[in-house]
Amino acid sequence: MRKRYVGAALAAALVMTGCSVGLQGPVDPVGAAPTPSASASAPAGAADGKAPGKGPDTAPDTAAAYRKWGLKPFAAPPAPPKTKPVRTGGGGPVPVISDIPTKDKVVFITIDDGAEKDPKFVEMMRELKIPVTMFLTDSAIRTDYGYFKPLQQLGNGVANHTLTHPNLRTLGAAAQEREICGQQTRLAKEYGTTPRLMRPPFGNWNEDTRAAAGRCGVEAIVLWRESMQITNMQYQRGDKKLHPGDIILAHFRGPSELKGTTMTEMTVNMLRRIQEQGFTVARLEDYV
Repeated sequence: MRKRYVGAALAAALVMTGCSVGLQGPVDPVGAAPTPSASASAPAGAADGKAPGKGPDTAPDTAAAYRKWGLKPFAAPPAPPKTKPVRTGGGGPVPVISDIPTKDKVVFITIDDGAEKDPKFVEMMRELKIPVTMFLTDSAIRTDYGYFKPLQQLGNGVANHTLTHPNLRTLGAAAQEREICGQQTRLAKEYGTTPRLMRPPFGNWNEDTRAAAGRCGVEAIVLWRESMQITNMQYQRGDKKLHPGDIILAHFRGPSELKGTTMTEMTVNMLRRIQEQGFTVARLEDYV
């Protein structure tokens, strides 16, 4: 993510920490409902009207695919809750979340920016069927909008990460609205669906951000609890552990930013860290 649209000094500071948390920082869910019990309902449809991607399972073909990438299959995630635990709409402020209130041992993978466009990653996601949500920045993806369409067709969500990746806290209300609404329009044009979710660059937001997001049709602002580096995660909590419902931040990055590691290798490392702690991966849009 340390691209030309981020200042050089900031790039140096953030190259190993991902989108660093802003002064506002991750918060506990706003507008969240009480934690529901696991539901027996069928998986909810994708936000864009397409069928969601299947969660990890242990079918023979899936097991073979996982072996190809040096992984063991994940347990299938529980059925999505009948009532989403994060309330959206209703006319109030847009909720700001960094995790999902649930007792299920699930986490959610989100991938930011879009600068790296590794075809091997598309192959990996097609074979592993791991659900992810893509927070895309136009200045990073405009050279190849088509790269992300096969990922979307797998059921992965397309979400808003602004037009040019600015620090929104440094912008006035009108400029923030241009960044957010402009990307809503661009993503709707390119991918056929208007995003419901938005992530402010660097995790920096203020009340103008929430107001602009609401005017642009965003239903929730999504932050994170962990950020994936190259081999390990950076944790916000002192116990340095995943918790049920945690949102994990990763990036579309390649060897030039990962010290020679490919995006698929970084993803394998992330999936191993998730498995080591006894979690599986669920689809964020099924809970928000």
